[in-house]
Amino acid sequence: MDRLTSMALLLEAVDSGSLSSASRRLGIPLATVSRKISELEAHIGAQICIRTGRGIALTDAGRTYVEACRRLLEDIAEAERVASGEYRAPSGVLTVAVPIVFGRLHLVPLLAEFAAAYPEVDVRLDLSDRIADFRDDHIDVAVRIGTLSDDNLIAAKVGETRPVICASPAYLAVRGTPVSPSDLASHQCVTFERLDTPQAWMLGDGQHAIPVSVRSRLSVTTAEAAIDAALAGIGITRVLSYQVAPFIHAGRLTHILPECEPTASPVHLVYPGQGRMPKKLRAFLDYMIPRLKLAVRKGAL
Repeated sequence: MDRLTSMALLLEAVDSGSLSSASRRLGIPLATVSRKISELEAHIGAQICIRTGRGIALTDAGRTYVEACRRLLEDIAEAERVASGEYRAPSGVLTVAVPIVFGRLHLVPLLAEFAAAYPEVDVRLDLSDRIADFRDDHIDVAVRIGTLSDDNLIAAKVGETRPVICASPAYLAVRGTPVSPSDLASHQCVTFERLDTPQAWMLGDGQHAIPVSVRSRLSVTTAEAAIDAALAGIGITRVLSYQVAPFIHAGRLTHILPECEPTASPVHLVYPGQGRMPKKLRAFLDYMIPRLKLAVRKGAL
């Protein structure tokens, strides 16, 4: 078992790029990580990696050994899933990665019913606007917005979303409502950094997108902050349609320049396509896909 632990530490160091990164991510002293890898090298009688100032580099023997370790640990994890009954009945912990606002608006309201229907499945919800790594973050299923680039993932489309521009009625009453993209240059804007740069927004006609200069009075890193700033009258903001739809429907924000919105992006539930599918994942997909489609459609602009 101690050797398996050392293998897991080695894989973390390889995947994160350095011993120090593995130490931080696992909460283990750097000296312990280094010692465990040295013990593996002594056991197999070969150097696995070369420590450099920028991280680690695998030797030829190290690359072969790391791939063997990865297969071994994956086989052990698979054996544990079989033994625990994950393939016989829905059970165990299911980790779901989802963008923050999407999770709060659409997924969390459905989880109470899912939990009641599947009492042996515990859900861990990873709410983050970054794209989680399935292997490194131990993700079972994720919500992804936009074009998919990983061919190893299976995707089920549950809807679409698009960037929209909005502002509070109070702000527009004082500063006027933009009627063309060029008008934005004379307005105060609140920029959501994960969507746009502080200098320009990509606007279009549904087919082509062009950069339009804006004056960013406030730049934020979350959609919630951008929406809160717009509600407070700081300026015009641009976020995804599902993020702001409740406020527009309630009249607290006004949707502007809809004719300048780019093509909608797909929203998918994605999951790894390799190996047997645990019953807990099958149950989640069967339950959530039709309900998320309905929720996204109801929450659309």
